[in-house]
Amino acid sequence: MVIWIFFAVITAAIIASLLHPLASGRVWVKGRAADAARVYRDQLLELERELQANEIGRNEYEYARAETARRLFKASDEKREERQGLPHPHWWLRLTVVAFLPLASIGLYGLVGSPDMPSRPLQARLQDPGQDIAILVAKTERHLASRPDDGRGWDVIAPIYLRTSRLVDARSAYRNALRLLGPDVHRLGGLTETLMAEAHGSVTEETFDVLRQILQLEPDNPRARFYIALSMEQAGRPDEARQAFEALAKQSPSDAPWLPLVNQHIAMNGGAPAGANPATPGANPSAPGNPTQ
Repeated sequence: MVIWIFFAVITAAIIASLLHPLASGRVWVKGRAADAARVYRDQLLELERELQANEIGRNEYEYARAETARRLFKASDEKREERQGLPHPHWWLRLTVVAFLPLASIGLYGLVGSPDMPSRPLQARLQDPGQDIAILVAKTERHLASRPDDGRGWDVIAPIYLRTSRLVDARSAYRNALRLLGPDVHRLGGLTETLMAEAHGSVTEETFDVLRQILQLEPDNPRARFYIALSMEQAGRPDEARQAFEALAKQSPSDAPWLPLVNQHIAMNGGAPAGANPATPGANPSAPGNPTQ
């Protein structure tokens, strides 16, 4: 019942907004004519004052008074013509707005809507979220609120937070997953992406510590080695950065998708690109570069 009252109020507001311009035409004409008449009356009073003060002669007074009166009559005639020319008062258009709009809305809803479908409370949607990511997140958050020590839950929701740019929540979720489930290259890599996104692509000290943890678990991890080399470049140490990028290029397969980007940074730091040509077809220059938007 409440939803129908809400729809009725919205419909009434829309109809009122459409009818207002149709009802204001005569008021505008009448107001404009009244303003002109008021100006001419003031001019007549001013002429009377000037005559009594002997500021103008009788002949000048009579001529000016006649001219002002002529303009006043002309404004009155224009007022009558405009009022006669204005359709009275758009009755057919008003009838269309008042009758057609509600009937068309109800008919359209009856045709394409589902008035017989029962509403689904939040609890029911949480129990059967389907493919609704927002409901899945809400369900997981409700679960974690009651069971904050569920490391698997934090591990599942952290990358979703990252993809939806909820960076603060993503960082907290990755930290909780690491604390409860232990270090893992995948989780540490997600935390790295989150921290770099928060820092707008800069490798901070906190990010550097996470990268070192990745290399302790996987010494040849190309993403971690790339970001560490990038941190040297950002710190203004081009020689060290070039050497780190060159070492990564030598370690990488010739068809590695990140090799063109590594070669680009080698050249930026004064070295000669090694390995595959940066323009190798099929190469992905965005991996493993800065975090995507």
